[in-house]
Amino acid sequence: MVRTAVIQGIDHYLPEERLTNAELSALYPGWTADKILEKTGILERRIAADTECASDLAVRAADRLLERLDVDRSRIDLLVFCTQSPDHFLPTTACLIQERLGLGTNVAAFDYNLGCSAFPYGLAIVRGLIDAGIASTALLLMADTYSKFIHPLDKSVRTLFGDAASAVLITAEERAAPSIGPFVLGTDGTGAGNLIVPAGAMRHPLATADLAEKTDKSDNTRTAANLFMNGPAIFEFTVKRVPALIRDVVAAAEISLDDVDLVILHQASEMLLATLQGSLRIPDEKFVRHYSRCGNTVSSTIPIALQSVIDAGRVARGDVLLVAGFGVGYSWGANLIRWEPNA
Repeated sequence: MVRTAVIQGIDHYLPEERLTNAELSALYPGWTADKILEKTGILERRIAADTECASDLAVRAADRLLERLDVDRSRIDLLVFCTQSPDHFLPTTACLIQERLGLGTNVAAFDYNLGCSAFPYGLAIVRGLIDAGIASTALLLMADTYSKFIHPLDKSVRTLFGDAASAVLITAEERAAPSIGPFVLGTDGTGAGNLIVPAGAMRHPLATADLAEKTDKSDNTRTAANLFMNGPAIFEFTVKRVPALIRDVVAAAEISLDDVDLVILHQASEMLLATLQGSLRIPDEKFVRHYSRCGNTVSSTIPIALQSVIDAGRVARGDVLLVAGFGVGYSWGANLIRWEPNA
């Protein structure tokens, strides 16, 4: 038996406001509600209120999880928070969350900044700290409010992204073998400009000129302070990188893809997931989709999708799950999870 990190439970929180395809189609001539659904697989996305930040969503998700699992908060000694929409440049948002959750001052709390690859990286961080004996009860939180970066008239991103938070409880347990892993992680910074908010941080401080609106050849309007996505480049990166990523992680585990019970990829869009499923020849019963009622929630897509299949009774104790995230950065990561919570 070895001391290792084990996932005990997952929960999430979606903001109240809903943005439907009917509402979007009224803004974008030629884009009907059915066309948006066909392209994205999304019926509606949840949008954070003007006064609602990533920390607010994360606290709601964490409270739900801790109350459902009846966790003694004094046991928590690690809080790891992923976001690309922090409350402030500083302090670290995890410090604010620690106080709001009523956690002890013995808690190690920090942020990390990743988008669609957040979940595998977060699991790797937490497992490393637990395996090293530094932590024993961890909260891994992810939350993003991309809607605050999106220009209302940029259909290339507004039709895709929604706001959300997710929470995962991970504890140190004795198991015959590691419950989480192996991992395959990677980065290619040459793709950074293909999914970016160009202005507003230290490399490009916000200036008046950055607020000037520009409309591209596809009739999408944005400013330099808004989210920009080069969709074709992101698609090309994904269809080239992800199949190899999946093959690499099953090879690292010395198994085949046939030995995996469920595959949960970053829930980017219907078009992208259909392409990857076909390329990898994964049968429908093993391939998880969950985005029609929440959209692409960036860092939280995999945990939300994983919770959906757990709640639906599709995950049994001992099942082998493969998760993979990929996107902004470019950054990618994948790992296996053997589902074996204590209860």
